[in-house]
Amino acid sequence: MVMELQVEGLALRKGYNLLISNLYFALKPGEGMSLTGENGVGKTTLLRTLAGFSAPFAGRIAFVENGAQLESEDVRARNIHVLGHHDALSPSRTVAQELAFQAKFLGGEPAAAIAALRLETLLDLETRYLSAGQKRRLSCARLLMAKRELWLLDEPMAPLDADHRALLARLMQAHLAEGGMLIAAVHDPLPFQTRDLRLTRPTREQQEAAIGV
Repeated sequence: MVMELQVEGLALRKGYNLLISNLYFALKPGEGMSLTGENGVGKTTLLRTLAGFSAPFAGRIAFVENGAQLESEDVRARNIHVLGHHDALSPSRTVAQELAFQAKFLGGEPAAAIAALRLETLLDLETRYLSAGQKRRLSCARLLMAKRELWLLDEPMAPLDADHRALLARLMQAHLAEGGMLIAAVHDPLPFQTRDLRLTRPTREQQEAAIGV
C-alpha cells in the first residue's frame, strides 16, 4: 500500500479548550514532519487524533491511495505505528518476553530489531529494571518488527543518550528512504531534515467560536 495522509480544516478540543483550529497539511511517502510548539499547544493530542485514539472536534483526516480514500480504521490497524511519550511496557516481563509479546501481537519478528537497537545484553532483565533510555529503545523495537508506513512519534529521542539518538535517527531516515512517513512531536530538532509544522494557540475569537460564545 502506498498512501498519503491528508488533514483538512482540523480542529481539536480538550474539554472546552480549543487546542488546534483550522489545520491543513498533507504528508506523502518518503516525507517526515516535525511537530513543534510550546508545551500544551496540542502536539500529543494531534498525534493521538491521527492515530484514532481521539475524535476531532471538526475537520477531516483521510488516508488516500491513487485518489481513493481508504478505510481509516483498517489503515490505523495495519499501517500505523504509535510511539507515545510514555513507554507501554509490562514491568514484570523480561525484555525477551516483552519482545515476544509485541512480535506476536504485531505479526512480526524480533531478531532484526534486537540487533538494530542493541538489545542483546538486556534480554534477561525485567523491564522494571531498565533505564529510561533502555526502555525507549525497547519500545522502538515495534517500529522495526512489523513494517508499517506511518510512524507517529511523541518525543522519540527524549530519554536517549547522544549515541542512541544518532542510532534512532539513522533508523528513522532509513524508514523514509524506503517510502515510509513519520510525524514526530519534538522540542529539539531532529538531526536530519524534515518539514516543520509549528503549532500555535488559537486566537481568542477562535476559542469563543468553538464554545459558541
